[in-house]
Amino acid sequence: MKGIIGIDLAGKPENPSGWALLKNKTAKTSLVYTNSEILEDIIRSKPILIAIDAPFSLPKIGLLRKADKEMIRKGYRVFPPDLPSMRSLTLRAMRLNTLIAEKGYRTIEVHPTSTRKALNIPLKDWSTIQKILESMGLKGDIEAHPLTTHEIDAITAALTAYLHIKKQTESIGDEEEGYITIPKKQDWKALKI
Repeated sequence: MKGIIGIDLAGKPENPSGWALLKNKTAKTSLVYTNSEILEDIIRSKPILIAIDAPFSLPKIGLLRKADKEMIRKGYRVFPPDLPSMRSLTLRAMRLNTLIAEKGYRTIEVHPTSTRKALNIPLKDWSTIQKILESMGLKGDIEAHPLTTHEIDAITAALTAYLHIKKQTESIGDEEEGYITIPKKQDWKALKI
């Protein structure tokens, strides 16, 4: 099977972004910084799908896109893409997404905290989240040492992409402003990876 990439994108290249390559149940993680570093890793990995934790678009009007409003209505806490603190992340994601598409790779917008909520995984208890991801059958760096929050979010993003390929997700939003992909609600214990 070709690999799947999850990226927990930082708003600025000087801050660490989480990176995870999920292939045959093995997760390889690292911290990356620049867009060119991210693109090089993508080209080297040749993934079937890339899941990025960052908004891919700005709302046409106001602070929220249709996807954000629907997520909030469903009980998922997302931040408005046009908030001053989120705007640099959104603009970086839009640029990076364009560069990735130019290389011929597919991306989906994800929100790892919402993925965990949909799968009944703790939202921010990082050591427990890492243990649960390992219990689900993931191997590699996840077994070797405690991961950073960025790496755990990147693995969660990759897990969302894996579930998307298996047709176990829903896309929230619309064509005009974009979609956020989250897993269909289920308990993580029922998942087989």
